[in-house]
Amino acid sequence: MQLYGLKTCDTCRKALKQLPEAQLVDVRADGVPGAVLTAALAQFGDRLVNTRSTTWRGLSEAERAGEPLDLLKVHPTLMKRPLIKSGDNLHLGWDAKTKASLGVEG
Repeated sequence: MQLYGLKTCDTCRKALKQLPEAQLVDVRADGVPGAVLTAALAQFGDRLVNTRSTTWRGLSEAERAGEPLDLLKVHPTLMKRPLIKSGDNLHLGWDAKTKASLGVEG
């Protein structure tokens, strides 16, 4: 199981604590593999881009109008976190639905 996020992100740290078998892939340092990013975009659409982040607020209108896949490749920290890959399944965020589908209580 891979957890794509940031090692400094509180939500990612909470998820890692409850998923001891997960391996953190720091998107700032390592990026997200193209195949995973493409599959996540196909599954989650625009929800994959975190429009409340400081990175998003720092983009120009022209940059914001770009393709989400291109934006995420250039600015991986724009991705909503965490993105969890468990087998062939992808999960976005750390909410009750994600926890339930991964069998985590709380």
